[in-house]
Amino acid sequence: MSAPKPPVARRDPKTFQQLGRTRTDDYAWMKDENWKEVLRDPKILRADIREHLDAENAYTKAMLAGTEALQAQLFAEMKGRIKEDDSSVPASDGAWDYYVRYEIGAEHPVHGRRPRGRSDGEVVLLDEDALAKDKAFFQVGAAHHSPDHRLYAWAADEQGSEYYTIRLKDLATGETLPFQIDSAYGDFTFSPDSQWLFWIWRDENARPSKVFRRPARGGEDVLVYEEKDEGMFLGVGKTSDDSHMVVHVGNQETTEIWLIPAGDPTRPPFVAEPRRVGVKYELDHWTDRWVIRTNADGAVDFKLMASSAEIPAKSSWTEFVPHQPGRYITGFAAFAGHLVRAQRVNALDEIVVMARDGAEHVVAFDEEAYALSLEGGYEYETTLTRFVYQSPTTPRQWFDYDMTSRERTLRKTQEIPSGHDPARYVARRLYATASDGAEVPITVLMLKDTPLDGSARLLLYGYGSYGHAMEPSFSIRNLSLVDRGWIWAVAHVRGGSDKGWGWFLDGRKEKKTNTFTDFIACAEHLAANGYGALGEMAAYGGSAGGMLMGAIANLRPELWSGIIAAVPFVDVLNTMSDTTLPLTPPEWPEWGNPVEDAQAYDRIASYSPYDQVAPKPYPAILATGGLSDPRVTYWEPQKWVAKLRENTTGRAPILLKINMEAGHGGASGRFDFLKEIALDYAFAIWAAERGWEK
Repeated sequence: MSAPKPPVARRDPKTFQQLGRTRTDDYAWMKDENWKEVLRDPKILRADIREHLDAENAYTKAMLAGTEALQAQLFAEMKGRIKEDDSSVPASDGAWDYYVRYEIGAEHPVHGRRPRGRSDGEVVLLDEDALAKDKAFFQVGAAHHSPDHRLYAWAADEQGSEYYTIRLKDLATGETLPFQIDSAYGDFTFSPDSQWLFWIWRDENARPSKVFRRPARGGEDVLVYEEKDEGMFLGVGKTSDDSHMVVHVGNQETTEIWLIPAGDPTRPPFVAEPRRVGVKYELDHWTDRWVIRTNADGAVDFKLMASSAEIPAKSSWTEFVPHQPGRYITGFAAFAGHLVRAQRVNALDEIVVMARDGAEHVVAFDEEAYALSLEGGYEYETTLTRFVYQSPTTPRQWFDYDMTSRERTLRKTQEIPSGHDPARYVARRLYATASDGAEVPITVLMLKDTPLDGSARLLLYGYGSYGHAMEPSFSIRNLSLVDRGWIWAVAHVRGGSDKGWGWFLDGRKEKKTNTFTDFIACAEHLAANGYGALGEMAAYGGSAGGMLMGAIANLRPELWSGIIAAVPFVDVLNTMSDTTLPLTPPEWPEWGNPVEDAQAYDRIASYSPYDQVAPKPYPAILATGGLSDPRVTYWEPQKWVAKLRENTTGRAPILLKINMEAGHGGASGRFDFLKEIALDYAFAIWAAERGWEK
């Protein structure tokens, strides 16, 4: 039988003049001029674009038809590791315990509560699976009960566009209130007196731009705060002691916080400390003082400051926990008698508990690579905090920790119904030396008897943007490759905060290429030490990690048997030049502004994966996307694949799979999502076996 023929995209050159520079885009036509409307209603996508996407999906399905049995097997394995009737550890608040649980076969959870300390008397707050029935996509972004326990509110996205609708339920009657809030961001909060709902409006460019307050049981919206800078994100919340409402304004490098006293929730907000470019801060009220986490005054890895002032302006800050280079303070939580901070040292997490008298102690673990995270609770007047421990070999464990007695109580261990023996596996922490001498951590997971002679297949995962750290966590998905003799490796490249905030700063803007060269250095180090072989490795990354995939495909295509680029941000120059797109102004601090800055233009053009595609033998590539994705729009992977296919001089196939009913996160159901991962892994195995074709 003859091989399936890939779609051939028409070339329709469009020329752009910008800062005295000229670029031509042959595939700009793939961007629907009515993309904003398409986000809200994907059915109106222009016919020629839909026809091409359908052809791409059909080609990918035909090319991977031989892997369908493998996909089904991988999916069954992953699903078999999920406890289908699972439930969260209840979180206590007053007279109630709140939790979510799944029923067997359900894609989405039930939100419930029951009387505190009891296992009966459940009240169903929200049945997501019932609401999702007959919907191709359904995702709850946030759900909260009111402080008086009388209302339950949730924000739902029904097409993946991240335009949410907020609804409220009266828990006394069980009835949904007869109004809804449309065009909302997925973030909202009740006032501590339960009388008001603070929510964020998402504008026509899909950006959060205004905070509104409305009576919780319905009424007129009142504008609380409007952000004029299109480059800022918004968030709303409360301080831990319920003394203030908080409006958070910020981007990747700058923060401003506005406060409203909880005792006067209709009062206009006042600013804590005015924004200054490059200064980040967050704050909480710890009964009698403010605690502020900030990078001000050169505290690259952040410090904690304190203020007893009514308005915690920077002039009132005093040093509380000093800056210590290499100790990255990632966050903190306030309780009546204790302050708990999370920090990361050399890509390993710690939790530090401080009493009000300043005495502190550390909670840590001994594994070579692990992840440790705080899990928020509802109660302030408590000595208990909760944390989650996991490692690549150890399933998640939820502990309640008594901050006074230092006693740990294991509340739950993630159950793997199909079985899991940690002793079969080994997790290791390696270090690759980058081209400039930086030591780049690598976390490796493999079977104990996997040979280190280069014969094992290896998948290398990476991200490296926005300061997001790749935690060495437990994954029910990765085991399906590892159990087949593969080595799973994560490259903790610069651009993430794995080794501190400076690690992030060394992988952004003018230093962005460090992210790409670090990843390549990790691949070479692994191969040099027998963890797989160059030319036979798979690379995997999504979103900004998809940019990494595009960059390493251009830089070193010969290293990879296959590359999986999930919702890949690959059309960087065009996207960062289009001010109508949702994330363009907010992301200029990360990449630079090519609209006004010629140096930024040239820098981005020098690595933008789409712009750097050139005639060379590319490896097999699978690019995936979502039609209603507002973050990485569908046309980025569509254009990239068309240009790759036009330029590749090799025989390896270039594939595109667009989910026509989802957004950035892929399928919304817990099992449907696994089918997408199974496709990715089947592609990696298939590409490695074909080789192309040796």
